[in-house]
Amino acid sequence: MAPWLTVLIVVPLAAAALLWLVPPLRRVARPFGMAVALVEVALAVVMTTAFDLGAGGEVQLIETHAWIPQIGASYAVGVNGLGLAMVLLIVFLVPVVLLAAWREHEVPAEGEQVERRQAGFIALVLALEALVVGVFAARDVFLFYVLFEAVLVPVYFLVGSYGGPRRRPAALKFLLYSLVGGFIMLVGVVSLYVLGPGGEQAFLIENLAGALEVPVWAERLLFVSFFIAFAIKAPLWPVHTWLPDTAEQAPPGASVLLVGVLDKIGTFGMIALCLPLFPNAAEWAAPLVIALALVSIIYGGLLAVGQRDLMRLIAFTSVSHFGFIVLGIFVRDQVALTGAMVYMVAHGVATAAMFLAAGFLTHRGGTQEIPAYGGLQKVAPVLAGTFLVSGLALISLPGLSGFIPEYLVIVGTFRVSVVAGAVAVLGVIIAAVYLLLPYQRIFTGPTRDGLAELPDLGVRERWVMVPLVAAMLVLGIYPAPVVDVVTPVAEDLALAQPASIDSAAGDEGSTQ
Repeated sequence: MAPWLTVLIVVPLAAAALLWLVPPLRRVARPFGMAVALVEVALAVVMTTAFDLGAGGEVQLIETHAWIPQIGASYAVGVNGLGLAMVLLIVFLVPVVLLAAWREHEVPAEGEQVERRQAGFIALVLALEALVVGVFAARDVFLFYVLFEAVLVPVYFLVGSYGGPRRRPAALKFLLYSLVGGFIMLVGVVSLYVLGPGGEQAFLIENLAGALEVPVWAERLLFVSFFIAFAIKAPLWPVHTWLPDTAEQAPPGASVLLVGVLDKIGTFGMIALCLPLFPNAAEWAAPLVIALALVSIIYGGLLAVGQRDLMRLIAFTSVSHFGFIVLGIFVRDQVALTGAMVYMVAHGVATAAMFLAAGFLTHRGGTQEIPAYGGLQKVAPVLAGTFLVSGLALISLPGLSGFIPEYLVIVGTFRVSVVAGAVAVLGVIIAAVYLLLPYQRIFTGPTRDGLAELPDLGVRERWVMVPLVAAMLVLGIYPAPVVDVVTPVAEDLALAQPASIDSAAGDEGSTQ
């Protein structure tokens, strides 16, 4: 079988290296980058035909090679249904991001400097794509950790070099938070080697799952070391504070990849590593994690309502949405877990559309301050429409991408805990406020002075939004392909798990 996953990693990474190392290529950086991104899409589609969608719970497209046998590390890649969905998500979003940024970074400088700046942005996006595909495909814990840390580099430079006026402090805050989480996770990775079965393939997830015979306290500490790193990346309250600052300063395309895909590495790690490697510790920590997820849902929603900066508003909505995803993961119900996985894909598409629509708006208006706008629905109806559709998908309007996964998470949560389900429903109500209120302020009412000539979306920008809106509609109307491919993963993880937090608490009480 062809090494599809390796090819998907190598192609954009090699293209990024060429843009950095071959100066003449920078003159055609934009078409070259788009061509590479579209080749990635074609390769991913062909790869999907080699994946048995009916066996989504099994790891497929496997490649395993010795890497550092002295420490038990292997180059091992492969994907199950969730991994495939996440790889397809990043491959789908990269050409959209490149098209959206086609006219950006044209700084008023010498031609070669402009070319270098544009080529640098495209190279960083392609490098990030390669590394993220590697993370979602990694089946070796050590390889996962290396790539988990490596993705910080392109994101740091995307924000720090191409962001707003306070980009460098924001990029540094993102980096420091992530490095702290990564250091804590490294302690867990080293401990896995010491406590695990050992050998030349000591870090293979398949070899570790169910094979860790360690004391209860050791398993719990291992779980905590991984979970903290994933919670920071997710981001989950209270380790979320880097996200609003970073999203506020990052260019829209970087925010799309950061929130739409990169943050999903956190929730992906919870599913791919925390649950199978530390099942008893995950059950032990579930009540606390669920409480943190519920706080994230409410806190993120309320903070979004009060924001004046549009990009910070979208960032806080994502804090709330990641709360739903983490809730679905740790409530330990198969339906909720399936919903959480679908939510990861649906949120990636909707938040990408939201960030790009907001980026088009703020590029025209020259500010991210919501009170500076008003009455733009009459002036830019297409922009208003795409903003509204994207927002409605984020708040899970029936018929759009967010509805089915959020419904599954809430239904599954109610099956486990009525109280947790009720709090989650309150988050849905808050969501309607944090979307409709800024839409009303920006697009309805009389047009503010100086905005009457603000242009609507151009042809290129409309083509940017077309695939995103189409994806939101498809996932809302016919989500079966995504649901079907991740359901077996949820079934495997949900086996032998407690059916209900409430009933488990009751059983514990009856034994006392």
